[in-house]
Amino acid sequence: MWLVGLVVVALAVAGFFWMRRTRGELHAMIGTETSTIDELEELRRISDDLGARGGFRRTAEVVGAAHPRPEGLLTAALSEAPCVWYRYQVERIYEQVEQRDGRTRRVRKTETVSEHTSEEGYALIDEQGRTIGIAPAGTKPEGVEQSVERFEPHNGGGGGFRFQLGGFSFGDRSSTIGMRYKEWLIRPGTRLYALGEVHDAIGPLVLGKPQEKGHFIIAAKTERQLREERTKRHRLLAIGVPVAFVAGAALTIFDLVR
Repeated sequence: MWLVGLVVVALAVAGFFWMRRTRGELHAMIGTETSTIDELEELRRISDDLGARGGFRRTAEVVGAAHPRPEGLLTAALSEAPCVWYRYQVERIYEQVEQRDGRTRRVRKTETVSEHTSEEGYALIDEQGRTIGIAPAGTKPEGVEQSVERFEPHNGGGGGFRFQLGGFSFGDRSSTIGMRYKEWLIRPGTRLYALGEVHDAIGPLVLGKPQEKGHFIIAAKTERQLREERTKRHRLLAIGVPVAFVAGAALTIFDLVR
């Protein structure tokens, strides 16, 4: 029982940090006004005039349509659809035989066998036709299109080693049930919201992950949707985290002192 209590406490601690991050993202969105690319270019020009060419950095949020990089569009790995960004994941679904205290059971498990997120940059183009670069930095954009979601059954199986210690034995006598394929992408023209740090380190303005502290959000959602989601999440966590912590601590203490 004390082990269950510790797990619940650990989940509460993780939930606390998630709540704090959610609050930080919400405050960042509220405290940052949406800028036009022209406004950012003017601020960069002032920075250049002050002798800081290449050193411009500013937290900003911009809204625009996804636009391909000069080299052209990417091709998504699974769907082969033209896009500016994509991510895919391949999972193996299998059953594994486990024996414990003389009992045999089959447990269904999932393992990720392959995943990849495109690292190439792209751009946002605003209503005035001005563009700003986006450096995705491995982030996972919110609310983007899921282009692939399929399961392919597999007839093969496999066996392997077996390990036994005391009353517990374990082996990899597993059979593959099938493979699950998932893919997400951003097509050119998709309306995006982006919050991050704008800089001119490579010349043109680029919005990316802050060099130091700060938040980086890319989403195929409106700012209003993002704020509402985070407000709701923060309220739920603000209730759930203290309850889980107290319950976990109580379980642990009760089991240790009885």
